[in-house]
Amino acid sequence: MPRPTHKAGKGISRRIELVASQKEVPGRKLKKAGKDIPTTSGTKSQIMMRLEKMVEESDIMHGAIRSVDIDEGVFGIAHSEIIAKEDMQQLFEHEELGIAVIHTYIWYMYDTLMRGTELCNRFNFIAASRINTTFITKNPTSVKNELVDRFMAAGDNTTPSLYFLPFNSGNGGHWVLVAMDLSRLMVYYLDSLSGDWSKYPSMKKTIDTAILKFRSKKNYRNRKDITWVRVQCPQQNNSIDCGFFVLRFMRDIIALNRIDIPKMPS
Repeated sequence: MPRPTHKAGKGISRRIELVASQKEVPGRKLKKAGKDIPTTSGTKSQIMMRLEKMVEESDIMHGAIRSVDIDEGVFGIAHSEIIAKEDMQQLFEHEELGIAVIHTYIWYMYDTLMRGTELCNRFNFIAASRINTTFITKNPTSVKNELVDRFMAAGDNTTPSLYFLPFNSGNGGHWVLVAMDLSRLMVYYLDSLSGDWSKYPSMKKTIDTAILKFRSKKNYRNRKDITWVRVQCPQQNNSIDCGFFVLRFMRDIIALNRIDIPKMPS
C-alpha cells in the first residue's frame, strides 16, 4: 500500500453542464487501472489463505463473534462493529460485502493511513449503516439530520475536504461511493457499474438538502449551486465486486491525498 503524501495536487479540468438549478458534471474521469485495481476472483493469495486457516482454527467459525470498537474519530461518533462467521466468509468465498466488512476496512484505513496526521482534517467517513436507501425510504428527515450532525461534528468545513459515504441501494444491493466536498459544494459519484445518481433520486435529494441545511446552520453563504460529478472509474466485470471497488476507491484517494478526485494510474 502506498503511503500518503502531504501535498494536495491540482485537480483535473472538468466540463460543467447546467441542468435545472443544479450543475451536474458527467465527465470527470478515472483511467482504468488494469491490474492496479484487482478483484478477488482467481487464485487466493497466500495471505488470504493464511487468514482463512487462522479463522477456521478459531472459535469464530463455531458461532463466536468479535467486536471491533471504532472510536469517534472515524464516523464522528463511537461505534462498535460485530464481526461474525458470515462476515469472514464474504471475503473467503468471494461474496458480496456487507456493512460490517465495509466499516471494519474503513476503520483499518483510518488507523493505518490517517490517525495522527493531517489527513484526519482532509478525509471523513459516514457510516453506511446510517445512510442508505432503506433508511431514506422510511424516514428521509431523520437521515438528513444524521448527515447534518456528521458535518457539524467535523469542524468548520471551510477548507476543502472530503466526506466518504459508501452508499448501498438497500437490502444487500449495489454499493457506490459518494464523496462530498462541503467547502466547494462538490459531490463526486463513483459507480463501478457505470451508473449515475439518477438511479437513486432520493439519495441525491437527501444529500443536497443536508448540505444546504448544514451551510445554513453555519451561516455560510451559498455562492453557487451544488455540483455533482460522475467519475468515470474502473468497472467491475461481475455482479458482486462493487463493495471491493468502493473500498479501493477510498483507499487510493486517501493514499494520494487528493481532494480533487485524481486520474487513476494506468
